[in-house]
Amino acid sequence: MKQAIHYSIEVSDPNAHLFHVTVTVDEPAPDGQVFRLPAWIPGSYMIREFARNIVQIRAHSHGMPVPLDKTDKHTWQAAPCSGPLIVDYDVYAWDLSVRTAHLDQTHGFFNGSSVFLEAVGYGEYPHIVDIRKPAGKAASSWRVATALPEHEAPRYGFGSYRASNYDELIDSPVEMGNFMLGQFTAHGVPHDIVITGRVPHLDMERLENDLRKICETEIALFEPETLKAPVSRYVFLVMVVKNGYGGLEHRASTALLCSRSSLPVINNHRQATGKISDDYLQFLGLCSHEYFHTWNVKRIKPAVFAPYDLREETYTRLLWLFEGFTSYYDDLTIVRSGLVDTNTYLQQIASSLNQVMRGRGHLRQSVAESSFDAWIKYYRQDENAPNALVSYYTKGSLVALALDLMIREKTEHNRSLDDVMRVLWQRYGKNFYHGDAHGITDADAKAIIESVCGEDCTEFFNRYIDGTDLLPLPELFAPFGITLLDTATSIPGLDIRVRRSGSDCVVTHVFEGGTAHRAGIAAGDVLLAIDGLRVSADNPAANLEKQLSSYNAGETIRIHVFRRDELMQFEVTLADEHIPKYTLSVSEEETASMREARRNWLHLPAA
Repeated sequence: MKQAIHYSIEVSDPNAHLFHVTVTVDEPAPDGQVFRLPAWIPGSYMIREFARNIVQIRAHSHGMPVPLDKTDKHTWQAAPCSGPLIVDYDVYAWDLSVRTAHLDQTHGFFNGSSVFLEAVGYGEYPHIVDIRKPAGKAASSWRVATALPEHEAPRYGFGSYRASNYDELIDSPVEMGNFMLGQFTAHGVPHDIVITGRVPHLDMERLENDLRKICETEIALFEPETLKAPVSRYVFLVMVVKNGYGGLEHRASTALLCSRSSLPVINNHRQATGKISDDYLQFLGLCSHEYFHTWNVKRIKPAVFAPYDLREETYTRLLWLFEGFTSYYDDLTIVRSGLVDTNTYLQQIASSLNQVMRGRGHLRQSVAESSFDAWIKYYRQDENAPNALVSYYTKGSLVALALDLMIREKTEHNRSLDDVMRVLWQRYGKNFYHGDAHGITDADAKAIIESVCGEDCTEFFNRYIDGTDLLPLPELFAPFGITLLDTATSIPGLDIRVRRSGSDCVVTHVFEGGTAHRAGIAAGDVLLAIDGLRVSADNPAANLEKQLSSYNAGETIRIHVFRRDELMQFEVTLADEHIPKYTLSVSEEETASMREARRNWLHLPAA
């Protein structure tokens, strides 16, 4: 029987935001045990250098110090010694996000990838972690929430938890504090909703009911016959702040960050009537997205992620499938769950289309290229991003939509993208953690889509996945009785994005080919005046549009800006600014076959 690797983690100093961690190896490598911390966290494709948050580190055995040499930015090697070898270290935790760790007097949160050193060579051994209760009266009522199986700890209690290996350990985030707890069962599987942060009058019952519908819909998608979820228990870990948004998937849980206004409250009249606010709908979409990842990317994976190499970048051209398809299904699941109507869902698709079409990046970068370059572009966007890149999330969701509609039409509505996901699940995902850990290649993805569609999809891949051609959505929507129109009106404008910075109106993005670009205005410029009249920083986008509304296309205006500390003047000839505003609506001339096609697609009740 393999000897377990033991960890402990405790609150060392909440005021200094420090966790104290130990790792114990009973039988260290005879030539010197190596320890390593990941450089990135799965699901967030950027090198994050978690080791930079280790404040101090030391090793000892039998009460005596053991030399510990740092061999690279995130690797340490202990001198040869007899076991047990104990390494203890402090981790600075002050990143209020879903990716790293955060600690203060109100709560503690951590992802294992940012706090737990791996004992190299022992990754497949069982791992036991003792989560220790903080000292002090303030933390006396704290509880623990995690998807890790309890070892000797009670449910929601401090004590020891068990992971089958290092990968499971770091794929199970932990929240500790005074959180609100909701619970529901989806197809027989218990689900927890852990809410950290103040939410007066939270309508937990509504949240439980809505999430249950979403989870059951997604379980039924992958396992329509057995209705069997891939987990025995699932945990939503939600951190609530004034303004925030984000999520990160894990194998049996998700870490979420949301704004306080995103959650349903009992005394909110709009939500009490049953209507879903835009903020709450966005939150449900986030939950739906991360839950769908339980299948798509946590178990169905790119081949290069099976297993992960967390030391350096791991490139794949398939994020359009793993993030894009998930982005398609997150909103589709909500309408299929009966939480929104068809018109609301069509508005969501139109919003995605408008996001993609607003910049020129979709004409320059394919979703396959966007996937490969995520490490250097998507997660490191700058002021030129709209002109240079396309989101494999948003454009990927439109690719999924197009494939779904195409497959349905070509197979006379007998098959769909749902069947693609089920083939992927049965062939690659279902047994991933049960001795069959292999992922898909680009060729595998294409072959499976073609097998379901029944036709060669080379042209589709060449034009819309590896290429940058515009998706033929109007034609694809037609058999479903849906009309796609661009209802944008052209108005004189600068074709820029602005934001408020103190009392200044600052240019954040200049769209290539637009008025500002041709005049020479640049991102970072502070707009001061138009024809001698001050540009207001209050609600800058709306006020700038209002200020320009009195001019006509073809007129020349004088704009003063500060670029750094230099005053500059530009003579700008206004042109009509065309901002795409696509709308989707049910056709007034639809047929019975169109209604039936749409009903099958959206899982609408029979008329």
